[in-house]
Amino acid sequence: MNFELALNHLKKDDKFRFISEFVAVPDFTPSGNVYFDLLESIVSQQLSVKVANVIFNRFRALFPDNYPHPDQLTSLPIEQLRGAGLSLQKAAYLQNVAAFSREYNLETHAWDVMSDDEIIAFLTNIKGVGKWTAQMILMFTIGRPDVFPVDDLGIQQAMIRLFEMDKNDRQLKNKMIELAEPWRPYRTVACRYLWRWKDNPVQNM
Repeated sequence: MNFELALNHLKKDDKFRFISEFVAVPDFTPSGNVYFDLLESIVSQQLSVKVANVIFNRFRALFPDNYPHPDQLTSLPIEQLRGAGLSLQKAAYLQNVAAFSREYNLETHAWDVMSDDEIIAFLTNIKGVGKWTAQMILMFTIGRPDVFPVDDLGIQQAMIRLFEMDKNDRQLKNKMIELAEPWRPYRTVACRYLWRWKDNPVQNM
């Protein structure tokens, strides 16, 4: 994705141009390793970044080369995973991902021939992987340019503030989708700006 091209397109929208004046979001290179990033995402759920990093490093240390190869992870006793600080549920979810990867090879899967919706449907077949997690994989691991996670709390909070919306509006998500239409086909970039801007001091339009 051409980041400058995306920014030039997004800045045609007054609301996006406004928030882009207060925050900067650098371009990045997606890792491409869906398997590994799914494992890290599951470990980090509902944890602070610091705690998640500690547990994930302990988890990786259970393997000879610090990499949880699918065959090794599926055969590791749950007790050892629990010993790294993982909950029973998360340990099971990690092994679910490994088992799925043994069958479909998530590390080298041909993602480029699949649409965003197809990838979401594919990954959510794994117990422990929901739509939001699959969308984050699309955005940050595969690098799809036009993902809009309407259920993400941070995106909701940012758009409520930016567009002065009612957070209790039953049509909130539908209105968010409509308001984000001018950002196509670069809604991924727009969301990265929204996340960053949300945590900044309030700036009024």
